[in-house]
Amino acid sequence: MGKPHVLMIPLPAQGHVIPLLELATVLAKHGVQVTFVNLDIIHSRIVDTSSPHIHLVSISDGLESHERLVPGRCIEVWYDSMPQKVEQIIKENSVSEDEKFSCVISDQSLGRIQQVAKKMGIASVAFLPAAAASLVLGFNIPKMIENGIIDGEGTPLKQEIIQFAPTMPNMVSSDFTWVNTRILSRQKAIFNIMMQNDEAIKSADWTICNSIQDLEPGAFSLAPNVVPIGPLLASIEPGNSAGHFLEHDSTCLDWLDHQPVHSVVYAAFGSTTIFSPSQFRELALGLELTGRPFLWVRRSENSTTGVGNQAFPEGFLKRISSRGLITNCAPQQKVLSHPSIACFLSHCGWNSTVESVSNGVPMLCLPYFADQFINRSYITDIWKVGLPFEHDDGGIIGKEEIKNRVDQVLGDHVFKQRALQLQKIIQDSASKGGNSYENLTNFVKWIQG
Repeated sequence: MGKPHVLMIPLPAQGHVIPLLELATVLAKHGVQVTFVNLDIIHSRIVDTSSPHIHLVSISDGLESHERLVPGRCIEVWYDSMPQKVEQIIKENSVSEDEKFSCVISDQSLGRIQQVAKKMGIASVAFLPAAAASLVLGFNIPKMIENGIIDGEGTPLKQEIIQFAPTMPNMVSSDFTWVNTRILSRQKAIFNIMMQNDEAIKSADWTICNSIQDLEPGAFSLAPNVVPIGPLLASIEPGNSAGHFLEHDSTCLDWLDHQPVHSVVYAAFGSTTIFSPSQFRELALGLELTGRPFLWVRRSENSTTGVGNQAFPEGFLKRISSRGLITNCAPQQKVLSHPSIACFLSHCGWNSTVESVSNGVPMLCLPYFADQFINRSYITDIWKVGLPFEHDDGGIIGKEEIKNRVDQVLGDHVFKQRALQLQKIIQDSASKGGNSYENLTNFVKWIQG
């Protein structure tokens, strides 16, 4: 029998592809052969993994270009069509003993893939790229329906704050993962998928999570079968660009080298956040108003939604030219580990959250949708390493609010101290003898047979 061969399937989104490809990189380092499957549109954008053990494969979603602009459409198609396509890939690789898959590792959001693996007699692993708290929320859907918090389609029936365990985030019913997707049809689709996935993952041989036991003790106590193996970024080469859709602009690191220690506000909002013109203007003016140097990663175009460039306030670029740098894509792990970074103004995606606390960087939270509100509560309520923003009556975070929050988080050294404490906890867990290290080691041994 040849080397262990793993089939890996992510959800087609930046925040899901990155951690799963990081896991692929870890497995490849241990001699595991990986076939990594993506949609054509995602496959063509992935930066080269530079590993001979990882074979990137693409399949078509069958969509026209205009259909891909519909929010969530790619994910819906992926969820519906992937089981049949995965089954075909498994069959094609079963001809040769050397190519035969020993395991299927798929995004937890693709629960039907676990069912396909079982049908084909192959071991299966559900991979959660988000916080374990997100999974606990899904597990509690039936109880919340029974208690009248949501109806059978996931719509909140009352405004309520729920905390499933003392060290878990405060979850507001209007901010549940499927509710704040901003589009009703997408809300129903995500809710139904979450309900189905909760049943499907029960058949998985392993459910692993890109998190840390000591960051989420309450969540893991309520989901004892979920195994924390994170942060995966600690298990690969520093600054590895696995899974990113854009080439990094590393010139910003040279700029950071010329800034004072702990002086720079780093602002980046992931690949899906869309600002209204009013909010974009206030964000720009707020960064200017801080009077501090800042590095702003600002997407020039959102290829998923078709939203193009937004105009900066008149004269803004000239006024901030001596202390502000705006780029399209930065090597975030290297940026957050740079000594000049003071705080991270973020959308609170789980990857960004883990990268920030892994580097001892305090945060300012501007979540946009999905699980980002859960992560904000961890940051501000549980770990207390950052602050939220207050919106005005029109739902806008004003420039003065941005300035005041930056001043507040940088003016109180307790935020930095707590962030450094979390960094130590994460380092200990990812180091030899730590919980995540041992879990990941045991998982790799299981893959190797």
